[in-house]
Amino acid sequence: MLTTHYRDGSPNWVDLGTPDLDGAAGFYTALFGWDYRPGGEEAGGYAMFQLDGRTVAGGMAVAPGEVRSAWTVYFRSSDADATAAAVVRAGGTVAVGPRDVMGLGRMAIFADPAGVTFSIWQPGRIEGLGAVTDVGSLCWTELYTPDVPAAAAFYGAVFGWEVDEMPFEGGSYTAVRAAGTPDGATFGGLVPIGTDPVEDAERPYWTPYFEVPDCDVTAAGAEESGGKVRLSPVSMEGVGRFAKLADPYGARFAVIASAPTPGA
Repeated sequence: MLTTHYRDGSPNWVDLGTPDLDGAAGFYTALFGWDYRPGGEEAGGYAMFQLDGRTVAGGMAVAPGEVRSAWTVYFRSSDADATAAAVVRAGGTVAVGPRDVMGLGRMAIFADPAGVTFSIWQPGRIEGLGAVTDVGSLCWTELYTPDVPAAAAFYGAVFGWEVDEMPFEGGSYTAVRAAGTPDGATFGGLVPIGTDPVEDAERPYWTPYFEVPDCDVTAAGAEESGGKVRLSPVSMEGVGRFAKLADPYGARFAVIASAPTPGA
């Protein structure tokens, strides 16, 4: 479960790269009820999405046709330079080396051995997102990859992740959590592309899940606003009801109305 008590290796930020930031902002503010806070010149136009004054995502414009519109997941690092070195040792690549962001923290962009982009955030004045798991905020992450054991080994070497195999009818789900955290502290999963008909034709990638009150209503709203329903709402016992979507510019994400926590 994601919390804002971030540990090294846990997701602590997510942002959208899109060729039309204002257009995308209109889509997501309507879908999730977010407030859009455009960035000024000093921030390079980097925008924030907020709920009740708490930041739930970032956003930036990318060059049309040069960079694919996508959501990027960031993981916490207490030492960006050491993490960059670990990425290279484990067989990944550094796309953007560690750099300071206006004293707010340090970031870097990498690719894992399968070519999947991910980022890190080393906290400065900003620890990470102001809200997670609440309705309208990041609640889960998933990596779609051609080789789950290889991905687990790579991210384990970089972040020290621990892996839990969660059985379900017909197979098992590989869940991950930060080093030293207890069972139940999982924040994401690793899914083999070759077993998921929705993802089989796609390149491997990380996707964020956002919590919603009603998965069906949100999926319908996304489609009505020009997005795409990549996987219609599906229920899974003990997990909730989820759907895979894409915004009007092709950025892939998912939503879930999580099942109530036992005893809650």
